[in-house]
This record gives sequence, C-alpha cells and structure tokens, in this order.
Amino acid sequence: MNLNKYIDHTVLKADTSKAKVQQIIDEAIQYDFMSVCINPTWVSFAAKQLATTDVKVCTVIGFPLGANTSAVKAFEAADAIKHGADEVDMVINIGAAKDGDWDLVESDIQAVVDASGDVLTKVIIETSLLTDEEKIKACQAAVRAGADFVKTSTGFSTAGATVSDIALMRQTVGPDMGVKASGGVRSIADAQAMIDAGATRLGTSNGVDIMKGNVADGNGY
Repeated sequence: MNLNKYIDHTVLKADTSKAKVQQIIDEAIQYDFMSVCINPTWVSFAAKQLATTDVKVCTVIGFPLGANTSAVKAFEAADAIKHGADEVDMVINIGAAKDGDWDLVESDIQAVVDASGDVLTKVIIETSLLTDEEKIKACQAAVRAGADFVKTSTGFSTAGATVSDIALMRQTVGPDMGVKASGGVRSIADAQAMIDAGATRLGTSNGVDIMKGNVADGNGY
C-alpha cells in the first residue's frame, strides 16, 4: 500500500503564513503525497510550484461553516479551479441538514458539482454535528448530486473523523465513491484504521509524522 498517496497534506488555519504553505508544498513533493489541501488564497501559488509534479492542488469551499449561499460556493469553486485547483472540498449547508431540508442540502452540493465540471468534488458533511441518520441522508444527497467523495470533517468543529463514521459512510455510498477521513489522523495506526474502515483518502496536517512512523501531537488537523 502506498500510504503517501492516501494523504491530502493539509494546512487550513487562519494564521497560515506563506512560509508555512511553502513548507507544506515542499513536504508534499518530498513524500509524493496525493495533494496539498490549502485555503483558496494559496491555490495559484501552489499550482505554479506543483505544475511539474503529480501532487494535486486541493482547496476548500464554503469553509469551515458551510453557511455561504449556493451561488457563492459555486463561484468560489469556479474561481479556485480557474487559478489551478485540481480538487475542491465543499462544506454542506449544515443548518439545512439539521432542519431536515435535504432538497436544499442536495441542491447546494449540486451547485458546486456543476460549477466544478470534471474537477473532483468532495463533500464535507461535518459528522460531529450530525446524527447517524443525518450522516446517512447527507451522504445520500452527495451521491444524488454527483459528487466524487464524501468527507467527514472540516477539522474546525467539535471532533474529527472516527472509524465508526467512516464505516457508516462507506456502507451508505457503496464501494465506488470516495470516502475521506479528516481531522485526528495522527499516526500510521490511525491511518490504517481509517483505511480498513473504508477511507480512500486521508486529510491530515500530520502526513510527515505518519510517513516517519511518529505519532503527532493533538494540535494538528
């Protein structure tokens, strides 16, 4: 198993400096990670440096609250892609999910999928804020909207990925759709547990520690 190719090497904190983004890019090249996952303001910068590598540029949309309008999310996705994003990770309308307005949840996802065209779209459902029934319905909405992945978490809410949530999401979406575990993946053991439960991608700021066999502290994504 090429563990490095499961990893979206991530830095999304508000105080992220250009030097930190550069570090993430350099590490992603060194370890040949699947992608760097960065805020949209850094997409153009990263795309230029990664153009001759197979490391993809991943960015986040409607992040971290998911409370932007669908039109804004769609524009944000299109703008990020124009500047070099290869993948977009969007946050669902969590309030609509809590209200049981699944038509709105689905149409919100659909707006980003449509704006993204052939670019891979991941749907962050923020599992820590949803009941199991809501997690299932959110995943089903993502499937209906034609997204490529469902993803557990932003890493900025009350908790990150759990093995049980990954298993539930995999069971819901079936064998072919991507499932991304994000938040709290800090060691090889964490990574392996998520993959065994059905994850096909890992969002983590601890990619280097994982590849070195270390256990990262609790302050990362």
